[in-house]
Amino acid sequence: MNYKFKTKPYAHQLSALEKSWDKEEFAYFMEMGTGKSKVLVDNIAMLYDKGKINGALIIAPKGVYRNWFSQEIPNHLASHVDHKTILWTATTSKAKDKEYQQLFKPDIDLHILIMNVESFSTKKGLEFATRFLRCHNSLMAVDESTTIKTPTAKRTKSILLLGTYAKYRRILTGSPVTKSPLDLYTQCGFLNENLLGFGSYYTFRNRYAVMRQANFGGRRVQLVGGYQRLDELSRLLKPFSDRVLKENCLDLPEKTYIERQVELTDEQKKTYETMKSAALASLKGKMATAPHVLTQLMRLHQITCGHLKNDDDTITEIKNNRISSLLELLEEVEGKVIIWANYVYDIKQIVSAIKKQYGEDSIVEYYGNIEAKQRQENIEKFQDPNSPVRFFVGNPQTGGYGITLTAANNVVYYSNGYDLEKRLQSEDRAHRIGQKKAVTYIDLIAPKTVDEKIRKALRKKINIATEVMGEELRQWI
Repeated sequence: MNYKFKTKPYAHQLSALEKSWDKEEFAYFMEMGTGKSKVLVDNIAMLYDKGKINGALIIAPKGVYRNWFSQEIPNHLASHVDHKTILWTATTSKAKDKEYQQLFKPDIDLHILIMNVESFSTKKGLEFATRFLRCHNSLMAVDESTTIKTPTAKRTKSILLLGTYAKYRRILTGSPVTKSPLDLYTQCGFLNENLLGFGSYYTFRNRYAVMRQANFGGRRVQLVGGYQRLDELSRLLKPFSDRVLKENCLDLPEKTYIERQVELTDEQKKTYETMKSAALASLKGKMATAPHVLTQLMRLHQITCGHLKNDDDTITEIKNNRISSLLELLEEVEGKVIIWANYVYDIKQIVSAIKKQYGEDSIVEYYGNIEAKQRQENIEKFQDPNSPVRFFVGNPQTGGYGITLTAANNVVYYSNGYDLEKRLQSEDRAHRIGQKKAVTYIDLIAPKTVDEKIRKALRKKINIATEVMGEELRQWI
């Protein structure tokens, strides 16, 4: 391959490039930590070198898209490529407008526009991206493409429409199937609506899902009862995708999963059973809407963690063993530790307890209310081997994407959520290129509670995902 790389590719990255670089549509189904971002950057540069494109639009989730601007493009784009890279934001100013105009100048440079996927829920973001694609021969890429898996979502419809203006299209994700095989329809539809051979989502669903009738509030509805022909679906994906698993391509240490049971206190048991009975009573004889069910599950989950958020947004603390169990665990492990928690209240409790036990400088935080600059400083402190910081605590919604935390060899899940993608993404902040040690994952679980239900749901999702992708079922939590 006649191309001068800025950073040397691994064998699996080179293989992915050889399969894809000049194809109009391609999916990089590369597990987190295998360097799919570098592959895309090199692909863009190769197409530019050959005179096939002069523009690239990269769309990524909120927690990731700035990394493309500050890290991925500067680190991997070949030095000989003259380029203009612009990070789009909804806020405007004279200086920002002047910067944007650089994207539309008729010069020979490669023009790169990076946008947040949430931007495409707005008319302003869609119009700007449309103008960009109409001005250039472009490659358009969707990073973490499961963000467009919902066919009815406004941003999904906008991005699928935009794709028709791009000469080349790419999707990137390590886990294309996070909830069901049906997740694939719009992701592949963005690449080319004819790739899978189905003219509508419903014909696709009827081919690969087993439907059943149900009665909700006097209405008969169709629900997905299971899946079928997954081997066929797997075969359809292969011609336009490359599946990369860390275990097959990198000399990375193995993962180890451990469960640590945390018994509920008497106060928790009483509150839990009361809330559970009230939830069941509220659902009896009524149509169980998804938002209502999820609200009840979230309240039960909060109780297992040791608190309950009231209707007026106040927090009721419930006596629990969660924090003390965490502190006991931290005494047993060596090295740096990542702690993931689902709720901000829990993060604050964890931070307070660890500071009291290990000192003010022992821990850094990473969640929505922390400023972007401070987040980056916290990552650097944690990654610094000479820093006193031993603990990193955050939530997967904010910290699960696009950051490297390879200083840690222990990852604790203080609590889990139902989102498989966030679980897998957060796992691989530690287990990725640069990790030199075995990584141990420890889940705090309250037995016979919603904690076990969540874990069961995650297991089911990953089993379906691996079957669709043609992989052997993996040992996991």
